[in-house]
Amino acid sequence: MMRFLLLLLLPFTVSPQTDSLASLPKYDDLTIQNNNTDSLFNSSPFKLKAKQFIVPAALIGYGLLATDAKFFKNINLDVRNEIVANHPNFKTKIDDYTRIVPGAAVFALQAFGIKGESSVKKEAVVYAMSVGISTATVFSTKRLIRQERPDGSDRRSFPSGHATLAFASAEFLRREYWHVSPWIGVGGYAVATGTGILRLYNNKHWLGDVAAGAGVGILSTTLSYWLYDKIHIGGDDQRTISLFPGYSNRQFTVGFVKQF
Repeated sequence: MMRFLLLLLLPFTVSPQTDSLASLPKYDDLTIQNNNTDSLFNSSPFKLKAKQFIVPAALIGYGLLATDAKFFKNINLDVRNEIVANHPNFKTKIDDYTRIVPGAAVFALQAFGIKGESSVKKEAVVYAMSVGISTATVFSTKRLIRQERPDGSDRRSFPSGHATLAFASAEFLRREYWHVSPWIGVGGYAVATGTGILRLYNNKHWLGDVAAGAGVGILSTTLSYWLYDKIHIGGDDQRTISLFPGYSNRQFTVGFVKQF
């Protein structure tokens, strides 16, 4: 059954959203056309394509089926029972940290002088938006679905918040550093997949929870890039509209700032 788990998650580790890369200019082409490092920050507006929704929709769809359909619920149980039988005393908090590792890697690489696809300012806004969208989606869905966790601790199992943030971060890392090396994105997705597996081993989530969380995370980052280009118009010397998410007193907010 663990082989089924790896077959479900690892293909997206190797080639997540690869269709979107084909339409983007190569890094070498950009540096030839422009002789300064800011050339990377002047890319064309992000466009949504139907293909970009295939992987996250499949993952979210699988997770939803696993909350109700008997066949998929049995897979949840089989995976959980196998893990508990083989590792009854497994406990770790590493997944609390690995979920943010891919996102932190983006800013660490920038600090070491390895330029991403976007400016640091855009990266910060996009990542904040991705975290805001994914967190709001997860919290509202948990309250709506109210699925019990495998360990019976509460009814906030679906979807996995850890997996959501991990895969949102991994997609963020992949999009920013595809032009440097595709292996950077693969590494980010490997960490995200590991985070999801650790949630299963900690007996905190079902397989469907992790799959749905991965889909929500990938989709949140994709939508954040699109929203950024929709609401952030022009450069520093032009009219600019920016959006930022917020959280206060258990309520999520969205703020707008207009500059002239």
